[in-house]
Amino acid sequence: MNSVQTVLGLVPSTSLGRTLTHEHLEINYSHFYIPPPVNIEPFVEKKISLGNIGLVRQYPYASRENLGLDKSTRQSVLKEMHLFLEWGGGSVAENTNHGLHRNLALMRQVQQETGVNVIAGTGYYLAQIQPHSVLNMSQEDIFNVIITEMTEGCLEDSTVKCGFIGEVASDWPISDFEKRSIQATAEAQSSLGCAVSFHPGRDPKAPFEIIRLFQEAGGDVQKAVMSHLDRTLSQSEQLEFAALGAYCQQDLFGTECSYYQLHPMYDMPSDAQRLSNVTALLREGREDRVLMSHDIHTKHRLMDYGGHGYAHILINIVHKMLAKGIPQQVIDKITIKNPQNWLSIKQ
Repeated sequence: MNSVQTVLGLVPSTSLGRTLTHEHLEINYSHFYIPPPVNIEPFVEKKISLGNIGLVRQYPYASRENLGLDKSTRQSVLKEMHLFLEWGGGSVAENTNHGLHRNLALMRQVQQETGVNVIAGTGYYLAQIQPHSVLNMSQEDIFNVIITEMTEGCLEDSTVKCGFIGEVASDWPISDFEKRSIQATAEAQSSLGCAVSFHPGRDPKAPFEIIRLFQEAGGDVQKAVMSHLDRTLSQSEQLEFAALGAYCQQDLFGTECSYYQLHPMYDMPSDAQRLSNVTALLREGREDRVLMSHDIHTKHRLMDYGGHGYAHILINIVHKMLAKGIPQQVIDKITIKNPQNWLSIKQ
């Protein structure tokens, strides 16, 4: 039987329902603060409100309050997970791993109280946010942590097992630690047959180099997701990348601001452009390689803070896909079947 490891135990992969493959329920993103333009600073330094939410949307990484999901957002997240289930959702792959301050207790609470399956990720985020003790880890050390958290229990809570490796992050150029992390991930994936989610640096060469390192170390590209392609590769580059066999993920749905603070020279696409990427992949026969999500990691994207919320794809994007002529069975494949195939492990 194909199963998926949730934070409350194994479930049949067929029970996942519509699945968000790249989200965060709690995360510390304070390291990525970017000072705002001087004339904007007085507005974004204030608490998020109707009076400044427009500017926070334009400069989300300039608001210190906005940088992450924390104790103050837990009730908002729980409320949204109830709505996500009510509006047709079933599961969430929670990509907060070592370096981003994951909250396993909240993941368990969400699944217990709402019925939404939560699948926790393991592995390591970017080198720039890791302590020296982590940066000095060998490839074998990283491998052992991943295997332990997937098969025995997490370092901070042995009663919870992870269900995939991710988001395994690297910058550009890829640092030595990040190369070891990718290679250890490949070894663990090969041993377990599990799912992997990668976060690439903001350079078009990054996704290709990650897959090269992953495959050379023995990883199965068919179980690998490349996240954030909508902020990394043009449509033609995405079609080229798809030929490698990894899942191509458009995971910034709901972000409707062309100015991208973390990479100002890159034009952040709109949801309409993300759907254009999806339809291009479908035309190329890649419907079994497409995934969609939101990557909610800042407060302003939650409904209580004026954002679109975790159900945005289900309530605002799916009907747009139907209007564009994408058949319901293909939508079901992207939102249900593909996540099942990615996350499932044969027991």
